[in-house]
Amino acid sequence: MIPELHITDHIILKIGALLISLVSNSCSENTGNHYKYSTTDSTVVYAQRFKLNRTDSCTILTITDPWQGAGDIIQEYYLVRREFQNELSADPSKIITVPVKKIICMSTTHVAMVHALGQEKTIVAVSGADLIYNEDISDRIRKGRINDIGYDSGLNSELIINSSPDLVMIYGIGSESAGYTARINDLGTKVMYNADYLETDPLGKAEWIKVFGAIFSMEEKADSIFNGISKSYISLKNIIHGEIDTKPVVLLGMPFRDTWYISPGNSYISQLISDAGGSYLWENTESSFSMPYSLESVFIRALKADIWLNTGSLTSKRDIILLDPRLGSLPPFVNDKLYNNDRRLNGSGGNDYWESGCINPQIILKDIAAILHPGIFPGYQPVYYRKVD
Repeated sequence: MIPELHITDHIILKIGALLISLVSNSCSENTGNHYKYSTTDSTVVYAQRFKLNRTDSCTILTITDPWQGAGDIIQEYYLVRREFQNELSADPSKIITVPVKKIICMSTTHVAMVHALGQEKTIVAVSGADLIYNEDISDRIRKGRINDIGYDSGLNSELIINSSPDLVMIYGIGSESAGYTARINDLGTKVMYNADYLETDPLGKAEWIKVFGAIFSMEEKADSIFNGISKSYISLKNIIHGEIDTKPVVLLGMPFRDTWYISPGNSYISQLISDAGGSYLWENTESSFSMPYSLESVFIRALKADIWLNTGSLTSKRDIILLDPRLGSLPPFVNDKLYNNDRRLNGSGGNDYWESGCINPQIILKDIAAILHPGIFPGYQPVYYRKVD
């Protein structure tokens, strides 16, 4: 889902190109006759938040607007192979020596992508160990090979130092994230923002595997993994749209207190519903944030819904009625068409939908399509979704 570019967007793109040109020179400066002053753009097809440009001396990773609400924030990182690390003239805080040998993952999506590349042994610490679903990594946590460094203001600085990471991969919810980012930087540790959760296309989110491919010097494997994902996703989408003749109307989520935070029409989940042959109730909206609506206004629109997805922490119809009895009169509730994305939970409530789901959009697509159009994949058992009883 690529928005129409305005004049200011073209100006920003030109500035970005100039910055890449300048960075390319810094990557090649003072390196003798070994390298050329040139860059080669890697193929980034769906992701909107990162670019990879390979020079003869390093790979330039450019991340754009890495947290919600960020405007015109551009961050560059120079990924330099170990044999060339002393030959590069650039800001040392932006130089990341690759392949990375030790990494701290602050999100379960990062864990999933590291695992997809077979590099789980490089994970030395995580944030929120109890929420990790992957059994191999959970086993390493239980054996004390992976530390839990905590969250945000509760970060354990001593554990970060003792873990001796080459890189801390973080995500930013807002500009306030800069506070704890600075704390990690002050420890002398390299920090990189990951904006995969802000991608609006399911394949765009999965394409961040290429960033991990770059930091582990496994570009070919990362490209191969992503090509397999995209091929499968597009094939499934074509099958779905070739078979259906109706589009069930979909309601998403649950209210929090008296407010229902609605995913906009330009969101990741909205795209999945459309690709799965559904019609999302708010598909014509656009926003950079979840949109707050009153429960009453959502209720009125939800009377048109056929299917209700992603009921969150409310895991039964009884829970939903206890929250608000009016919800029990909505058509999906009455017709027993409620489904939640919590089939794969660990004992602490860690949900694999938010972990391996980032690298398996083709599976989520098939799950949702099988719910919306039960006859399209006979005998298929959803992986991430279950019916709410």
